[in-house]
Formats: sequence, C-alpha cells, structure tokens
Amino acid sequence: MTLIERFLKYVSFDTQSDDNSGVTPSTPKQMVFAQYLRSELEQLGFEEISLDENGYLFATLPANTDKPVPTIGFIAHMDTSPDMTGAGVTPRIVYGYDGSDIVLCEEENVVLSPNRFPELLDHKGEDLIVTNGKTLLGADDKAGIAEIITAMVYLKEHPEIKHGKIRVGFNPDEEIGLGAHKFDVEKFGCEWAYTMDGGEVGELEFENFNAASAKVVVKGRNVHPGYAKNKMINSMCVANQFMNLLPDGETPQCTENYEGFYHLVGITGEVEQTTLSYIIRDHDRAKFEARKENMLKWAAEINKKYGEETVTVELKDQYYNMREKIEPVMHIIDIAFKAMEEAGVTPKVKAIRGGTDGAQLSFKGLPCPNIFAGGLNFHGRYEFAPIQSLEKAMMVVVKISELVAR
Repeated sequence: MTLIERFLKYVSFDTQSDDNSGVTPSTPKQMVFAQYLRSELEQLGFEEISLDENGYLFATLPANTDKPVPTIGFIAHMDTSPDMTGAGVTPRIVYGYDGSDIVLCEEENVVLSPNRFPELLDHKGEDLIVTNGKTLLGADDKAGIAEIITAMVYLKEHPEIKHGKIRVGFNPDEEIGLGAHKFDVEKFGCEWAYTMDGGEVGELEFENFNAASAKVVVKGRNVHPGYAKNKMINSMCVANQFMNLLPDGETPQCTENYEGFYHLVGITGEVEQTTLSYIIRDHDRAKFEARKENMLKWAAEINKKYGEETVTVELKDQYYNMREKIEPVMHIIDIAFKAMEEAGVTPKVKAIRGGTDGAQLSFKGLPCPNIFAGGLNFHGRYEFAPIQSLEKAMMVVVKISELVAR
C-alpha cells in the first residue's frame, strides 16, 4: 500500500477511547486495530513483533549496517478522541484545493471554510483529506502510524540508505492521558524515540504543559424551599461562587503560547451536591504548583463562609513538562531539525499547549520529543490532512533514521 492507501485503511477502524472504562485498552475496538497492525507488520517482514494484553504493539526493523548505531524508536497512538465519534469515518480527497469553502455535509450545512479556519489557505493547491462532516478523521494519530510504517517499508526497499536498529511502538489510550502508563520502556529498548503526533508541517516540540486534574465537590443542604431560610445551602449556587473566584482571563479561550489556564470541563449538580471538573495547565513548574495551591485557597475561602468540608478539592497530577528531560540530550533535537531540513521542511520549534505520550515516556527514562504528523483541527468534524504534509512527515522519519547512522 502507499502511504495514503494505508492511512485511509487505518481510519476505517473505530478506535475511540473511553476515559470511564477503567481497563487497558479502554475500548476493545482498539485491540481489533492492534491485531490488524500486527498482521500487517508480520506480512511486511518486521521482526521482534509483540502485542501484549494491554494493546501495546512493538516491532523491529533490523539494522542494515555493521557500524555501531544507537537504537531509536518511533511511536504513535492507535486511539482517537472521545470528543467526537470515530465510527463510520468516510474520508474524501479534495484535489488541488483552490482556497474556497469545502462543503463537508450539505444536509447538515457543515462547511470547512478558510473564514473560520484560515490555516486552510496555507495548503492552497494541495490535496486535502477531509471528513464527511459527521465524524472526526482520525489523523490524530493514524497519520503517525501510517507515516512510521510507510517509512520503514521505504527503508526496506532502499537498502542503500544505511540505518541502525529501529523500533516502532503503537499504543492505546493516548487521548485519555494513559498512553504511556503501561508502556514497557525497558522492553522497547531504545536510547531515545520520537512520537509522530504533532499537527502542522514542521512542528518540533520538546516542551509541553505541566498538567493536573482538579475534582471540586461542593456539598449542600436541601430542605423544603418553603421553609429554607437560614437552613438551605444550594450546592449549585455555592459552586457558582467558587467558579467566580477563578480569574476571568486564565481560560483556554483567553490564552496562548506559554500562558497557562484553568479549564472547566464538566459540571454535574443538584441542591445536595455539585461536582466541578477542571484541568490545570502551565508550562512553568512553579506557576503550575501555584495554580494547584490557588484551588485549595479558593475552597478554603468558601468554607469559611459555609463551614468546613463544604468544598473539597482532589488534585491529581497527570504529566509534566518534558523539557527538563530533553535538555541534557539536545542532540536528538538537532537530528530531527536537520532531518526536516533535508526533507525540505522548515522546522518550527514550539511548545505544545497540551501533552503527548512523549512527555510521560521522557519521565520514564525514554527521551521522546514530538514531531508533526501533518493533520489539523484534530478531535472534530473539521479535521483535515493535507496529503503533501503526510508525505513530508514520512520522509522526516526516513531522514532521522539515516542521520543517526551517518
């Protein structure tokens, strides 16, 4: 298969993850895709293929040189976001995009427009893979998987390109923050690796948010509303007071670049109890710790008014900024930078306003920066992937493999 044929095949698998299942992989359909990939790797002649009970698939492309070369890895995740259905993905290709609106679904008036998504114009003249307006596409991160496998096939077909031992790894549940939790770094056996999980062409990322979740539980007191004076505590009203203590400008819609935020992602409530679910993000570790302390401080302020344990806050760290683990081995960034240049790509070093498996893997002892996979508008019906971007990402994998062996 070609790169694009492989990608279109992969997105036909529904691999949406589920952050409420409590098992790994979080959905059985991810294992179905993993088993398909294992069969494909076997047919392509990969070695040391393993698929464990948790859905982690590893394989090896052996070295074709006797020269001592570090073993490196390329990693991508199999799941798609819980934010939008991944069932029945029906992609189509818009050849030679002319800069106009793209009607994704006429009956529901779903339109991919440069007025709303100006990044479309950066890809004028290119061939865009788009959705039918009813599902996400799945380029996050099936584009990464297709690029890695196609690059390995390219290396097999071009033995004149010398390379060391290369490991590939495909894991479940990245979209729910658990992709690296059961990733066996020792078994993977690499000096360093790269996740192919970025967006726009040229992205090279070795900084990401420090991340935590905050579960805020507000307890109320319910009595008959006709006799409630000085007795009732409406937990929803108290929760609203808590929300109003948070700074207005420190939300995702008001921040960019290195600015952190508090993000309210869910509310459930009634008079007796209301639960607020937040995520907390900041690139700066000290500011990140201060944000967590603020949540506790604001809870204490509410409790002074309504009584102890009216508001409780459960904080849970999710991942940390990988920069501190990458800085001691910056040569791996230099290699990726040069590989992009040799592939005709202008590198764009930027901080991730999010996280990747690479961040967690870096803290598990596997330095793992992130490289673009080429898709845009992830997690929704407006997702698209320029074919030329996917092809460039594939060639970056080839060039990295070649450069490490020079």
